[in-house]
Amino acid sequence: MTDRDPRGYAADAPLFAAWLRFTDAAQAGEVQPMSIPGHKHRRELVGDLIQGDVPMLAGLDTMKQDHGRLADAEARAARAWGTDWCRISVGGSTHANQAIVLALGRPGQTVIVSRTLHRSVLLGIVLAGLRPVWVTPALDVVTGLPGAVPVDAVRAALAANPDACAVLIGDPSYVGTLSKIEELADASHEAGVPLVVDAAWAAYFGFSARVPDHALARGADALVTSAHKSLPAWSQGALLLARTTASGGYLDADRLERAFDATHTTSVAGVIIASVDASRAMLERDGESLISGVVDLVSRARTRLLSVEGVEVLTGRDAEHPDGEFAVDPAKLVVLLAGTGAHGHAIERDLNAQGMTLEMADREVLVPMITVADSVETVDRFLGQLVASISRHRGTPRMITASAAWSVRAEQAMDPRAAFFAAHETVPADAAIGRVCAELIAPYPPGVPVLAPGETVTSEALGALRAALVDGGRIAYAADPTLATVQVVRA
Repeated sequence: MTDRDPRGYAADAPLFAAWLRFTDAAQAGEVQPMSIPGHKHRRELVGDLIQGDVPMLAGLDTMKQDHGRLADAEARAARAWGTDWCRISVGGSTHANQAIVLALGRPGQTVIVSRTLHRSVLLGIVLAGLRPVWVTPALDVVTGLPGAVPVDAVRAALAANPDACAVLIGDPSYVGTLSKIEELADASHEAGVPLVVDAAWAAYFGFSARVPDHALARGADALVTSAHKSLPAWSQGALLLARTTASGGYLDADRLERAFDATHTTSVAGVIIASVDASRAMLERDGESLISGVVDLVSRARTRLLSVEGVEVLTGRDAEHPDGEFAVDPAKLVVLLAGTGAHGHAIERDLNAQGMTLEMADREVLVPMITVADSVETVDRFLGQLVASISRHRGTPRMITASAAWSVRAEQAMDPRAAFFAAHETVPADAAIGRVCAELIAPYPPGVPVLAPGETVTSEALGALRAALVDGGRIAYAADPTLATVQVVRA
């Protein structure tokens, strides 16, 4: 989408600048490291696989970090998002989610959590020993997809749990639906607790007038986001940003530091953090035009797909709409197939054969990612293959069926941490009904738990998971992904 020289971002990206200097020197044969990594940049050993792999320590900076480049890059990111604390993660939003959960409360305290959050949040709760109180977004009557996290439900949960230490939500959701962050922040702050937002799928929020502002600017106290999902960063690059007590927030900077470091690697991949640094510089300098371009591409795709019989795309509705208000990220493309009778897995197979992978596909929904790396040409080529595949697989139109990830309601029987560490046994799946689950089971994507440690195995949950499996989906994280058996807490 751009002819810009990426090296131009290095003037405002100290880690990226350091990576460029090191790799240029390595290519010229001017470095002979006597430190890790073991490949020492010699490509004759395993080939180009190691190209660009520069460590943070004794790479982008000295082993003693004499130049302070990481601290400089993180301070720049904090300023870019308008807050006072930031750390760059090489463990993705998974690590950032677990770090922030560890920073919130003490074992045994309650935390109010949106049920549609990623499994990493649930496992962070296990690590921290917190007790989740789930708040479930209402399913949209038109699309079967999760809508906003209900503000009234959060207020009620906080009133019923005065020991709560935080509210955790995802915004935007995996499918790009949006909540009312300002109102959720007000509800949290009235109860004296922080609002933490997992915005893994929208690192670009706040950097263009054509997309919503990011959650920190709308009142949230902490923000998790993946630079690698929607920006040109290496896989696993993420950011954890927070407003601390030093600037009037609810979160303690020392506790944040300890929690982040406790769950992060000490062998940080310099290429990952340098790519996050470069992506941040890109957002600050060229975000308005680049993100506007993505919104235009998504709009183009939506218009094209709406001309195809039976296809719907996820778009927003205002408060006056008869089906109710529904807010959606304008840079997210979500394709709804029920009206075509085509099966999403069949379409995914066709697209895979053309080298076009999807972020998500189930029977009803396709989620292709359109990013700043796309162009009119790449999007039109994809749309051509998608429309052709829909035509090949047309069938009888059907009613929309909500995914198990969005529709099943949890029945908490035991704290997640207690169940995680409890003695367990493996039983036939039908015999597990009514027992306390000892493992996490989710259709993937999106990786939202349908059953989690400490929850009662219900016939509804098991049936929904089986339906997803029979329909061609993948069951993730379970010891037995065929669902013939389930691990439960030993009686």
